[in-house]
Amino acid sequence: MPQIFGRSANSLSKISLAGLLLVVGSLITLAIVLGRSSYVTRASEYVEQPIQFSHLHHVGDDGIDCRYCHTSVETSAFAGIPPTKTCMNCHSQIFSTAPFLEPVRESFRSDKSIAWTRVHDLPDFAYFDHSIHVAKGVGCSTCHGPVDRMPLMRKQNSLQMEWCLDCHRHPERYVRPREEVFNMNYTAPANQLELGRKLVEQNRIRRMTDCNACHR
Repeated sequence: MPQIFGRSANSLSKISLAGLLLVVGSLITLAIVLGRSSYVTRASEYVEQPIQFSHLHHVGDDGIDCRYCHTSVETSAFAGIPPTKTCMNCHSQIFSTAPFLEPVRESFRSDKSIAWTRVHDLPDFAYFDHSIHVAKGVGCSTCHGPVDRMPLMRKQNSLQMEWCLDCHRHPERYVRPREEVFNMNYTAPANQLELGRKLVEQNRIRRMTDCNACHR
């Protein structure tokens, strides 16, 4: 009976199998890399808003504290979106007739909120509480980046679960003294790990990595 497969069949089958595994592995790697890329996470992407509010101007130039606008950040899960009245506290006097602020004045007159687009928008199945993070010494810029240098607001970090878990597993790398939480110019000291360990113990920070810590 004549031989069906030639001598090269074994070599070709091995090469084909190796090529298939290489293609599958490359596709899996590509999916992982793509899932972490800014194309998917939208990190570092500026978001269009009804009014192009500049944190660079208000925070960086004018030195306005985060809590002036985000009034509930220390007491609530949600940091809070300032009502138009907060804007008008200044803009009834400054740039009071500027055309680009007409939507703010109209919102104030009509008592209808401005439809801001959320930049840091977590999925509905993820629970995040601003107040507990602030109380434990997590600075605003740790998560939101240098907002005092952002002419338009953008997402600094991916907000993916692995990013959150890195801090939950190693809080000593990130926490700062409570009085520095809202300091946008704060720089981690050279002895951050030593300081961080003290703050972890002092503030009774738990390394919460159970699923129900964030998924409720």
